[in-house]
Amino acid sequence: MDVNINRKNGTKTSSFGTNGRINHDSSQFYNSRLYEGIVTKEKVDYVENIIPSNIINSIFCKSSEKMEELPDNSVHLMITSPPYNVTKEYDDNLNLFEYLELLNRVWKETYRVLVPGGRACINIANLGRKPYLPLHSYIIEGMQSLGFLMRGELIWNKASSASPSTAWGSWLSAANPVLRDIHEYILVFSKDSFSLPRKGKQSTIRKEDFLEWTKSIWTFSAISAKKVGHPAPFPEELPHRLINLYSFKDDIVLDPFLGSGTTCVSSLKNNRNYIGYDINEDYINLANSKLNEIKNQISLFQDE
Repeated sequence: MDVNINRKNGTKTSSFGTNGRINHDSSQFYNSRLYEGIVTKEKVDYVENIIPSNIINSIFCKSSEKMEELPDNSVHLMITSPPYNVTKEYDDNLNLFEYLELLNRVWKETYRVLVPGGRACINIANLGRKPYLPLHSYIIEGMQSLGFLMRGELIWNKASSASPSTAWGSWLSAANPVLRDIHEYILVFSKDSFSLPRKGKQSTIRKEDFLEWTKSIWTFSAISAKKVGHPAPFPEELPHRLINLYSFKDDIVLDPFLGSGTTCVSSLKNNRNYIGYDINEDYINLANSKLNEIKNQISLFQDE
């Protein structure tokens, strides 16, 4: 189904396609049997608790399975890329069940600390071929079981910067050709409500960026692990887009798997506050070094 345009009364669900969305009434679609049994709260009370000032813009060297420093309903946006558990130097080499249980404990804590309407964005790549492990599907199932509402998924097309793999399987043969991923997923969820109250807060996204970033495929290059000093970094462009699309100025952004600190760095550059967690002290030091450099640059700029 698509929409039927009525310039005076807006658009509504229709069997025939059109490009317009004007004051759109989608009640017919959501009242169809496709959505039968899928219940979302119609009205959610907005609660926001204040994080102590000595906690804001801090990084903690500990597991994010317990974020007792953060009150319930206190964070506006979570952006992270969890460890891939494929025997990299920062992984614990868990089996698949143990790995997903770890992630679900962190997602449960994330749910607790997000404000109603707060967003959770998870960057993940699928792994293996014998068989293929659809980690993004497992994460979606886990998030929904915890009560998160799924907003959609972005395909990060890494294009020419993707790994130049030659693992074709059976070369020029149907015996066993192997697909080579040049993309990753960014899964987007909300807590309790799809809307985040503005309450006088300032949006920071430009019109042209909004039009481009609300498309489901994002194309930008990956970044060198060697250059960053972390085995699996994501580029700053990724959190930059998510921060401006899904949060307001001065909101609080959480990264429960901090890594090299890219989410916190982007938060600082985009006039947001940050909270980060990681169990690796070397990565904590790397992140703090980057953040201190940016803070010094901001201080010098303000003094001019």
